[in-house]
Amino acid sequence: MTEQQYPIGTPGQPWGVEEKQQWLKQQSVKRSYFDDVVTQINQLHDQFDVEQYGALEYTNNTFPLFLLKTRQWDSAKPNVLVTGGVHGYETSGVHGALAFAKQHAEQYSQWFNILIAPCISPWGYETINRWNPFAIDPNRSFKENSPAGECAAIMDYIASHQLDFVMHIDLHETTDTDNSEFRPALAARDGKVNTNWNIPDGFYTVGNSEKPTPDFQKAIIDSVRQVTHIAPADDEGKIIGAPVEQEGVIHYAGKELGLCMGLTDAPYVSTTEVYPDSANASPEECIEAQVAAVKGALEYMRQAVI
Repeated sequence: MTEQQYPIGTPGQPWGVEEKQQWLKQQSVKRSYFDDVVTQINQLHDQFDVEQYGALEYTNNTFPLFLLKTRQWDSAKPNVLVTGGVHGYETSGVHGALAFAKQHAEQYSQWFNILIAPCISPWGYETINRWNPFAIDPNRSFKENSPAGECAAIMDYIASHQLDFVMHIDLHETTDTDNSEFRPALAARDGKVNTNWNIPDGFYTVGNSEKPTPDFQKAIIDSVRQVTHIAPADDEGKIIGAPVEQEGVIHYAGKELGLCMGLTDAPYVSTTEVYPDSANASPEECIEAQVAAVKGALEYMRQAVI
């Protein structure tokens, strides 16, 4: 565990408008949401109903927000939700959602209505950021009257269509930049002292402490272990500072913390976490792990719940 001082702001004092503007000026476009993501979505019109559910007006650019909906939506089938890119910098979450859509969603649509929002935070994707331009973390902002447009857009869509879900899986990564950039920035923004956590080497899930589902989480872990390794607990029996509840699984309070996993009232929810900086995993393997996680979740639902 190490402390790290962030170059913006005064220690012990939360950021104001000036500090947030200073932070924003340091951000730059590093990749293209339109080239990397929208082009793939546009290739899926023959397989899905593609809907634009909103748009974000950021830094002289407009980011349309898209979701993919399986065809022949049937009220007799349970609804499942797959989300990626809530933290735009977490690459395999976005591309794992798209890969699942391309490779497997049609097969599972015989049992489920599937809604896929592959990139919740396109500005974050382009600038490789955890936050949006207002230094707001979308994955702490899934709450009523959300200050994050990324969250409000998908929340409004689900509410306006009166969608209920039996399952929601949200695809994330834990990276070395969590310690080198994002946790120090968070502490500086909030006027707190940063203490880094141990970055786990491998895949793990975050279950909802408000609705524990150990068998569901195990099904995800068992599916992913066929693709990549599962993160071990650290010397304190924890992963990212939280007690390990079972192999590769920790718990957070989804709705209380405003996490994307609390977006719906689904009884079965999971947030996936892969480690793309591992010496034992490639970017492609991380994408495959995300796909395996979604498949493992759906197989559990198909065999144990339906």
